[in-house]
Order: sequence, then C-alpha cells, then structure tokens
Amino acid sequence: MQDPGETGQAFPAAPDVYSEPTRKVGPGWITAILLTNLGINAVLFASLQVLLAQQSQSFDAANKEAVLALATGFGAAVSLVANPIAGALSDRTTSRLGRRVPWVLGGTILAFAALLMLSGAPNIAVMVIGWCLVQAGCNGAYAAVTATIPDKVPTLQRGQVGGLAAMGQTVGIVFGVVLANLAGGFVLGYLYCAVFLGVSIIAFLVKGRDTPLDPALRPPFVWGRFLKSFYISPAKYPDFGWAWLTRFLVNLGNNLFTLYLFFFLQDAVGHADPAVGVLILTGIYAIMVMITAVIGGPWSDRLGRRKPFVIASAVTIATASILVAFWPSWPMALVAAAVLGAGFGMFLAVDFALLTQVLPSAADRGKDLGVINVANSLPQVFAPLVAAPVVLYLGGYTALFVLAAVVGLLGAVFVVKIKGVQ
Repeated sequence: MQDPGETGQAFPAAPDVYSEPTRKVGPGWITAILLTNLGINAVLFASLQVLLAQQSQSFDAANKEAVLALATGFGAAVSLVANPIAGALSDRTTSRLGRRVPWVLGGTILAFAALLMLSGAPNIAVMVIGWCLVQAGCNGAYAAVTATIPDKVPTLQRGQVGGLAAMGQTVGIVFGVVLANLAGGFVLGYLYCAVFLGVSIIAFLVKGRDTPLDPALRPPFVWGRFLKSFYISPAKYPDFGWAWLTRFLVNLGNNLFTLYLFFFLQDAVGHADPAVGVLILTGIYAIMVMITAVIGGPWSDRLGRRKPFVIASAVTIATASILVAFWPSWPMALVAAAVLGAGFGMFLAVDFALLTQVLPSAADRGKDLGVINVANSLPQVFAPLVAAPVVLYLGGYTALFVLAAVVGLLGAVFVVKIKGVQ
C-alpha cells in the first residue's frame, strides 16, 4: 500500500493535528469504532477458530494439525510486522480523508480480496498466502482505527471509548464463531466474513475523518530512521516501557490460562464433553469481559485514575488461575471463568486508556500503538513454548496455573513503576 500523501497535492494546513483532543466524541463516532473492531475480530476469530481448521482438514485430513499450524504460524508472523508498520505509515499519510481512514479502507479491501482468495484456494500454499494477506489487511486496518482514539478522544473519555472498543472485540470474537458455524462450511464462511467486514467499516468511513496532515509537517522519509523508530528506548521513555511490559505479562498470564483449557477439562476435571465445556466457559468469560469493560472504563474516567484499576484487574486475573490450580473441578472452573473475564474486561478498557497517556510522541501515535500491539501478539507465541514443558515435566496443570498467576501479578507490580499516570 502506497503512502496516500505521495500525490503532490496541496491540503489545508493543520497545525493542531498533533494537539491533545479536548472535545468529547459523540455516540455516532464511538459506534463506528465499535463496529470496526467487531468486524475485524469477527473475521480473524471465525477463521482462526473454525474456517482454517475446516480448510486444513479438507486439504490433508491425516496432517490437518500441521497444516493449520503452518498457516497460523505464518499469519502470526505477518501480524507482528503489519500492525506497527501500518500504524507508522498512517502517521505520515496526507490524504484529504485524514491519516487513518485510507488505511482502514485499504486494509479492508486487501482483507476482503484475500478472503475471496481463501474461499477458492486450490491448495495449501494458496491458503497460507491468503491467510497472511488477511492478517496484513486486518492488522493494517486495526492499527489505524486504534490510533484514531488518541487522535480524537480526550484523555478523560478514553476509558469509556476503550471499554466499548474492547466490548466490540469480544462481541466480534463470539459473533465470528457463530458466523462461521452458520455458514456450514469454509467456502461460504469466508464469503460471509468478507461481506460482514465490508459492512462493518461503513460507519467509520462516514464518521472517522480526522484533520488532514499538512505535507509540510511530515518529515522526510529515510529508511534507516524509519526502521530505528520502532525501537522505543525504555531508558528514554520509561513509562512507555513499563506499560508495554505490563500489557505483555498480563496477556501472557491470560494466554497461559486459556491455552490448554480443553485438555485441562478432559484430563484434570474429567468433564464428559470438554468441547462443550470450553464453549460454556468461553461464553461466561465473554459476558464478564463485556460487562466490566463497559463499567470499568467510564469509572476510571470519572476518578481520573488508571493504575489502581490496572493493578486490581491483574490481581483478579491471577486469582482466577489460583482457583483452578488448587481446586480443579467443574464448578470452580465456572467461577474462575467469570473471575478471569471480570478482570480481563477491566484490564482491556483501562490499560488501553493508560497506554494512550504514555505514548512518546503525538506525531507517532499509530506507530507507537502498533509497537504496543506486539505485546498482545507475542504472548500467543510464547505461551505454547512455556506451557508445554511445564505441563509435561514441571508439575502439570497446577504448576501451569500457578505460573499464570505469578506472571499476571508481575504485571500488577510493574504498573506501579509508571510515574506519569495516576
């Protein structure tokens, strides 16, 4: 995708494009953000949880696990790169529509075309390429829409908007699985996802315009400087570094908890149908995430405080792990799912608001939030590497859940180090 600013056209000067917003955003704008988050997550999780597995089995039933791992592994690698790069390029964009809208639109078009490619993929290679392009498009759009929040939302409204955006993510995850199952197969499933993604961004295209960036304010593009900008020195920006580490640790603890949930129910709890058990626990978790995200964000805004909420949410998440570590039963798993969802919902809302307040530069919000999003993706890579040896050789599920609790509590400890936010 080319930088839309490379056109030579003149635009109105925008000296306030980097200023902190002071005017509250309205319900229409917030709804547009929510729907865009919902659409992107519906596509990603419908594919990850259902459609790619069905397609892998259709190509090679005997080696379906390896085929699925190949596709998701390459896709995860693409997502790690696409998000910060798209965010950084959107920071430099000088379109009449603003800096972010062209990237949401372009990312959606790319993902839409890739979903069509997936629906008719003739072999595994095309499936892997198609999924990588979906990840590139969806993560490019997500990076831009996320950066719009600190661009447009005043500090004391970011908890509310962050909570509603988190609700959109959670609803999208659940709706994506429903959409995939309604399709009755991966061919129609990908087509349904493509249409739904296109519809979900319409409100953002109408409501999401921001102030165009004056080309005179954009620094010259130098490859070396551009690549170096993705390293944000913790020594120079310690609050950003501690916030990144906090998010990484809490997400890692959450991933360690959920990774082997099916096998935990099957082997430790003795659930008669672990697949149904996972579905029930996921439903409880999702409901609690939505409730506490919507409540916690505005509550944090009203008090003007972030760290106490992040600390409380990290401790709550750790508590869920302790419950199942020492009382591995189905009733306790139900309680733990509710506790985990309650903690993670508040964390998603309030920690996002905190992060937007420690970004190093207003000119690099998209890039810096893209770097933050790496802290969401990396735990998905690290969790299996850590969890497998713990379960197999170092104490089983009790040790795994205790480790998840300890990791989450470290997140609570390190958030105290942040000095610039209360």
